[in-house]
Amino acid sequence: MARPRTPKGRAREVLRRLSDEYPDARCELDHRNAYELLAATILSAQCTDARVNMVTPALFARFPTPEDLAVADPEVVEELVHSTGFYKNKTRSLIGMAQALVERHGGEVPGAMPDLVKVPGVGRKTANVVRSVALDLPGLPVDTHVLRLSARLGLTTETDPVKVERVLDPMVPARERGRFSLLLILHGRRVCPARRPKCDVCVLADICPSAGLGV
Repeated sequence: MARPRTPKGRAREVLRRLSDEYPDARCELDHRNAYELLAATILSAQCTDARVNMVTPALFARFPTPEDLAVADPEVVEELVHSTGFYKNKTRSLIGMAQALVERHGGEVPGAMPDLVKVPGVGRKTANVVRSVALDLPGLPVDTHVLRLSARLGLTTETDPVKVERVLDPMVPARERGRFSLLLILHGRRVCPARRPKCDVCVLADICPSAGLGV
């Protein structure tokens, strides 16, 4: 096929190819509702999804609702989430998040970005994860993988996550933004890591400006 001439064209082709490459792509944080995904995403900072998934069953069994977590003993929460790292900060964020949901939103996770980012422990990335995965709303989470791949693929020269999100948003349909981010994350983990990207087996190599450059 002809090489896409614009970043938008390249983004659309990346979405098409990676959708074929990872047809079963999904969020790898186990959850049953928006509250659980919000808590799991807070715990995932500087931690693997696999480790978070080992911790959350006991956490949600003990505190199944925001109302339960809002009045939790911090020491109990700390013990439950200890293995995810930064457990004191994460405990403060979890309890603060639950209190905010109860006090401001009737125990429900809000969908509006301005409301979400005012919840303790929630930045734009976490908010976009919850919006796109649990609430079926447009949201393009920008993590280190999305930053790296969007630069390597020549989609943007921005390095600030919020600016990268704003550049990428109009490149793909609103309903596809969450999946686009998820596909870039999966591809970044499996094929295009920070060191030694596997360009020889990459389905994007022929349209990637960085292919074979080792950057």
